[in-house]
Amino acid sequence: MKKQNLRINTKTIEERFIVLRGQEVLIDRDVAELYGVETKRVNEAVKNNPEKFPEGYYFTLQSSEKQYVVENFDRMKPIKKSTMEPRAFTEKGLYMLATILKSPFATQTTILIIETFAKLHELARNIQSIQNEPDKEKQKGLLSRAGELLNDLISVNSEASESESTIELNLMAVKIKHTIKRTNKKKD
Repeated sequence: MKKQNLRINTKTIEERFIVLRGQEVLIDRDVAELYGVETKRVNEAVKNNPEKFPEGYYFTLQSSEKQYVVENFDRMKPIKKSTMEPRAFTEKGLYMLATILKSPFATQTTILIIETFAKLHELARNIQSIQNEPDKEKQKGLLSRAGELLNDLISVNSEASESESTIELNLMAVKIKHTIKRTNKKKD
């Protein structure tokens, strides 16, 4: 098993999401690092269980996508000369991998991946609801929850000490401002 040097948290996972073909994906190399295994183990899981990975669970990067990833994400430089085309796993593919790659570390990583996706989905729903909600008090509540989700997704070693929300309606456009003031968490 590959030695795990990476500290896994929701921010670590979120930073590895790449948008390709209109969806957030994790490249097989990142999945392997997050699960603490070699990339070939991730790809073996797909090869040995094709029935568990139907269309939409992963895709193989095209040359132009591989080039884009290498040029825009420093951590992907090593795949530039790889003879194997990388795979990109969608949310469904990551859930399926979780059923195959079993170890205590893989389980913890899977839980964080699921929590991260769930928070991103809830944040997207809240933002959509804010735009469609005519009641200003309900808008404030949705905005507050959106701020909490954003804080959860972007902060690792800090906690919100103060939160400020404002809603500004300008004809048909909704403008939202949410400020989170953070302080470092005190180590016990």
